[in-house]
Formats: sequence, C-alpha cells, structure tokens
Amino acid sequence: MAVVLVAGASGLFGSHTAKAFAAAGWEVRRYQRGTDMVQAAQGADVIVNAMNPPMYHDWARLVPEITAQAIAAARASGATLIVPGSVYNYGTRARPWGPSTPQKPNTRKGAVRVQMEAEYRASGLPVILLRGGDFIDAAGKTQGMGIALRSLAKRKIVAFGDPNVPRAYAYLPDMARAAVALAEIRGSLTRFADIPFAGLTFTMQELADSFQQQTGQSFRLGRFPWWILGLAAPFWELAREMREMRYLYDLPHCLDGTTLKSVLPHFQVTELAEVAAAQLRVAGLGREINPERVMA
Repeated sequence: MAVVLVAGASGLFGSHTAKAFAAAGWEVRRYQRGTDMVQAAQGADVIVNAMNPPMYHDWARLVPEITAQAIAAARASGATLIVPGSVYNYGTRARPWGPSTPQKPNTRKGAVRVQMEAEYRASGLPVILLRGGDFIDAAGKTQGMGIALRSLAKRKIVAFGDPNVPRAYAYLPDMARAAVALAEIRGSLTRFADIPFAGLTFTMQELADSFQQQTGQSFRLGRFPWWILGLAAPFWELAREMREMRYLYDLPHCLDGTTLKSVLPHFQVTELAEVAAAQLRVAGLGREINPERVMA
C-alpha cells in the first residue's frame, strides 16, 4: 500500500487531501506540528506539505522554516512532495496565469511564496506544485468564502470587491482529488511540476444568481466594510494582512488549466451549481433547492 504523509492535515487543503488519499486506498499518516518531520516521513512515498503559518502570521520567517522541513523530509525519505501553490506570485500580470507567466508579486506575501517555490525548484527533488485560487469547500469553512456566506441562511451574501469581477476558486474536494491523481502518476511528471488547478472561475453575482435559481428566493448582495479593517490594522495582525491582499478581489483573474488537462485528460471539476447547492445545504436551506435547477 502506498503511503502519504500529510503535514497540515487539520487545515483546509490538508484535511481534504487526507480524506481523498484515504478514499483512494492510500495509507495516510498525519504529521504532528513540532515533531521531527524527517522521522515521520520514513517509508512515505508522498509528502503533502499543506502547513502554513496560522492567520498569515509571520510569513517571512515561518514559511522558509516549513519549506526547509519539508525538503529535508523528502530528501531523507525519497518521497515526492506535493505543495499547494497560490496566485499571490503573479501580482497584476495579464491573465490567465500559468507556468509561463512571469512571477512579479506586488505584496510581501507574494514575494515569500515566490522564494518558497524557488527553494523547492532548487532542491532538485520531485515536487508537484498544485496551484489554486481561493479555497472553497462544501462546509463553508474557508476564510474568505466563510465570511462571504456567513449570513447565507438570512439570504445575504458579502462581496469583498466588485461582485461582477470573475475570480479563480479551487473547490477543495476537487483539488484534493487532483492531488491524489497526480501522486499516482508522479513518475511520469517533470522533476518540478508547476500545475495550475484552474478549478472554477465565477463572480459573486453569478454565485448569488445560482442560489436564487435553485431556491426561487432572492439573495441580497452587500459589500464588505474594509474600513473596519483599516481601523483595526494598527493592533490586529490579520486585519493588516487581509488588507494587503484586497487587490485580488477587484482584479479579474483565472488560472490556465492546460497543464492539468494534458496530464489528467479525464479529470472533471464540480460545476458551480453543485458547489452552490452544497453551500445552501450547510446554511440549512437545502429544503428549498429544486434538484432540476441544480442539474440544469
């Protein structure tokens, strides 16, 4: 039985990935933060490094430390590394974003991610960088979408920027399945495989329209009060870090799915209507869903 070590298994990408690997018949080991990762990785075929500093805390110091841990564990065990990448690297470059897009970040966190990827590439180890947009799952737990849909039961949605701007989203059950599928063909991939997970591209207005279509009810679309974070920024680290990424909510962007399609030609993502239906069920509005409208 193939073995995967998942670092960050209690987080968003890590928890979904652990479930997906287990469903595919892999032995899943969960790394305990603060222990010896080199020792934990012994006998592993794949290491998923889904660890991140919590709530954007001290990225410049902690991300390189986590990266060094993962590289050391993979070098000692001979395992392939799978690392979730972000869109922070690209700044405001022309879209769609893909492996050939110049990485010109316009934020501190983007610069940290560029350096992180450079370290993985320079390691000479087999690395699969699976790059996704904003995370969204079936339980509304993700940070951005969790806030946006916090009042969905009251038929209210919050947009962090222009509600008509298309943005890249990674539905985590799909992205986790892609990670497993790539792990199973890892021997055929390039040494450093930069693979964008195009996922879904939609606007908040389109999401609201899907909710309305499926329930026959109207949903109010409001705007996030960024001024509150401005007041909190001097004494709340998360507020400062969120403000730095505000540009992404008004920047139309998408990821190029060509690379993933070339290596996993039969991979299919969940449609927006089904993702929206999952959010409605979590909000307790599942009784109002018209199944015919989900499948339409």
